[in-house]
Amino acid sequence: MQDQLLNLLMYCIPTLVTGAIAYMFFKEHLDNETNRRNFLIKRELQKEALPLRLQAYERMALFLERISLNRLLVRVQPTSEESNDYEALLIATIEQEFEHNLTQQIYVSSECWSIINTAKNATIQLIRRANNSEESANADKLREIILTNLMAQESPSNTALAYIKNEISEML
Repeated sequence: MQDQLLNLLMYCIPTLVTGAIAYMFFKEHLDNETNRRNFLIKRELQKEALPLRLQAYERMALFLERISLNRLLVRVQPTSEESNDYEALLIATIEQEFEHNLTQQIYVSSECWSIINTAKNATIQLIRRANNSEESANADKLREIILTNLMAQESPSNTALAYIKNEISEML
């Protein structure tokens, strides 16, 4: 009886070891195949998504150029002599440009979107601060104050644009 049990164990142990090794090899093979498929799918998606992301960065760069104060002041002419009306027109133009490009946030990084949003808000603040100064008696004087203030500091749009360029260079 003991000999039969020993013979049975001698046949079962190699079978169990062989089965365990086969299981490990098949599991490893399946894991590698799954990883390879996921890698190929991800690579294909990146191939398709990269042009969309680059286009979004291009649109955001265009947005920043369009709200750059020196270009904005040339493009948006005052409709009246009132500085408050011109301030409202400039801010409305910036907000309209921003809303037009709002969907691009899904293609750019969260940090990049935050910097773009900050640049927009800083540009609006520059306009408001210039209009709140005592010297802004009319729309033309407001334009002059904004341009003078812009010469003293770097434009928020330029800072954000530099960040976009850096992010694109890292992406490529």
